[in-house]
Amino acid sequence: MPAMSKAKKAYPSPGKAPEIFYNGDVCPIRNVLGQLGRKWPTLIMCHLSFGSHRFSELRGAIPDISQRMLAQTLRELERDGLLTREMSPGVPPRVDYALTPLGESYIEPLQTLLSWGAKHQGRIDVIRRAYESENTVKATG
Repeated sequence: MPAMSKAKKAYPSPGKAPEIFYNGDVCPIRNVLGQLGRKWPTLIMCHLSFGSHRFSELRGAIPDISQRMLAQTLRELERDGLLTREMSPGVPPRVDYALTPLGESYIEPLQTLLSWGAKHQGRIDVIRRAYESENTVKATG
């Protein structure tokens, strides 16, 4: 029996996902989770879950984000209806960001994800180091 036939029998093709996942315009992963699953929106929303914050407070709370990326991500979250931007007069003007009710509704599933990460981070770190060590040996060997 040719090797190709054995491979096909040993590894059947995976099942097909629902059609919605193949339509970029309506796919929930591409449209919603693609945005919320990124690092910066997640970190920003975590901080806003404790109350409203000014731009500078968010910048201080997330020191590894650039000012440009913070501004861009805040605009995207506002566009998606997940946070509000309230400007108060003054010199300089004060701008506060807060979660909307829709944004607040994302915090519960986000907390579940964070709990999963905290529970498994140590295990993943060990596996990651072993993988990197093994692949370093293969690359140099």
